[in-house]
Amino acid sequence: MTPPTDPVAGPATDPAAEPPSGVPGGAGMDEIRLARIALTWLAEPGNRAVSLLVARLGPVDALRHLLAGEASDPKLRAAVVSRTAADDPWEIAADAAERTERIGARLVTPEDEDWPPRLRDLSRLALASAARRVDQETAPPLCFWVRGAWPLAEALQRSVAVVGSRAATPYGLHVATEIGFGLAERGWTVVSGGAYGIDAAAHRGALNAGGLTVAVLACGVDRPYPVGHTALFDRIAEDGLLISEWLPGAEPLRPRFLIRNRVIAAATSGTVLVEAAARSGATQTLHRALALKRPAMVVPGPVTSAMSVGAHETLREYPEARLVTGLPHILEEVGRIGADLAPPARGPQRPHDALDDESALVLESVPRRGSLGPDALAARSGLALRTALRKLSMLEQLGLVVRRDNGYALPPARVRPRGQPPGPPSG
Repeated sequence: MTPPTDPVAGPATDPAAEPPSGVPGGAGMDEIRLARIALTWLAEPGNRAVSLLVARLGPVDALRHLLAGEASDPKLRAAVVSRTAADDPWEIAADAAERTERIGARLVTPEDEDWPPRLRDLSRLALASAARRVDQETAPPLCFWVRGAWPLAEALQRSVAVVGSRAATPYGLHVATEIGFGLAERGWTVVSGGAYGIDAAAHRGALNAGGLTVAVLACGVDRPYPVGHTALFDRIAEDGLLISEWLPGAEPLRPRFLIRNRVIAAATSGTVLVEAAARSGATQTLHRALALKRPAMVVPGPVTSAMSVGAHETLREYPEARLVTGLPHILEEVGRIGADLAPPARGPQRPHDALDDESALVLESVPRRGSLGPDALAARSGLALRTALRKLSMLEQLGLVVRRDNGYALPPARVRPRGQPPGPPSG
């Protein structure tokens, strides 16, 4: 049987059909893995009722329970009836398993050592004011389709999500590229959603640094979306990982992007929002990171930019969100405690910055033009003559004042010929 483009519909079969001795085909997968595929097809990923049922009964018995019409959730029961009226879940799973093998992908499940442990935290994810289904159905994934050679858990163990607007500005693209490059250069995996704009800039930055990047898709791993990123996805699959919760061939339906965002937030050590408009799916990824108590970071943008309104509002609304201006701040949030601290922002060092208060007073008393004797400088600075003389001697040694016949003056400006680089005076 050839699966449809989006494996939702097909010829009608008996919904309770079970293989008498394993599923025919299935690329050698066992019943547990096939059951997880079938459950993913029956209900969209993130379904909390399915997740609880699998936790209680295991995937195989959970599937049999649903096919027998015993789901307690009426919405889930209706979804199962609708899907099984079109096709048999076991056959869909077997076809998906064979297609997985054909496209060179693999299935990773919670039974595997390669399963990312952070995803367990999605079982406790609760979002405030969760009125929509995508905000309520935030359970852990049942399985992942993966393209790429890297072990999934290893790739995500030390990872940071970089997300933002599709309609990114040149400023946002520059910042996202720099962050992606810097993180990858320091051994961090860059995770994003493969979309236009900030996502693509972060992926490319990591790839250009020779590092690892993971794209979490909202469609099948064999269906590049956007199509304009086909070459980018092929490169990510070669040097990093493409992952998805949806069966091969699944379409990129709009709600799936929002469902996918919980995985980006949960699988990583922290999430960086580079640019986001007032209504943006990227801010929802950050909100999920906040709800999971993960480091949630926001790069500020120009206050005149519509592409930074959502980022700035997030900073105003959520005190836990941290403002970051570059890689050092990000590493301080997600790195080792006490080891990855960002250096404090400083202006250029000037020779007189280290002067004590009395020396600074004497220096400020020296006129910009001409010179003054020690008595006059002591009077101007309000210091005793003896103290002023001592400070003038030190300032002279530092080259901050020069002694003349009629007193002390500031050193002459160092003039260099046109085109000559600055440097110490000769002689």
